[in-house]
Amino acid sequence: MATTEHLIICEHCDCVYEKSTLAAHQKTLCARCGGVLQRHNNLSVEQRLALSFTAAMLWLFANFYPVMSISMQGLKNSATLWDSVLALSQGPITFMAMVAAISIIIAPAFQLALLIWVLSFALASRRSPAFKLCMRWLETLRPWSMLEVCLLGAMVAVFKLAGMLDVIPGIGLFALAVLSLLLIRIAGRDIRDLWDIL
Repeated sequence: MATTEHLIICEHCDCVYEKSTLAAHQKTLCARCGGVLQRHNNLSVEQRLALSFTAAMLWLFANFYPVMSISMQGLKNSATLWDSVLALSQGPITFMAMVAAISIIIAPAFQLALLIWVLSFALASRRSPAFKLCMRWLETLRPWSMLEVCLLGAMVAVFKLAGMLDVIPGIGLFALAVLSLLLIRIAGRDIRDLWDIL
């Protein structure tokens, strides 16, 4: 019986290739459509799990501590990510509040929960229950997690408001910045090698 473990399929055009061993910073591209087939990943399962737990702690800080505080003439106000979603929901663009909640709060939380679930079992060289479903959801959630867009918007707001008001970046903003980088590193990159490891 023929095995297919040494093959990789382009997710964009379904062209089939043989897997190759990659060195640091290398990636393979599809000859037909130019899509990325493989990326070198130098993180072990233990390192990914540790980074996932760190990201989960940062998610808590980013969501429950103020992103920024604004003060003017003795009046002071601070806002968290949840406050921004609630403010959007009370205006005429309630749909945008739902999209914002999904992309900056819910999708990253599900990504981290799924990663911790899958990697906890992978640490013992076992597939987690519902492994296939978890991996599919991780791929589905990847484009929905837009923390870096939120971070960019928050940074623009800080710089724009700094000329008119006293703006103090909060713990939530710094946690959001580090969380964005961590999520790109552990979930935004290729996670398909977990299929091979397990």
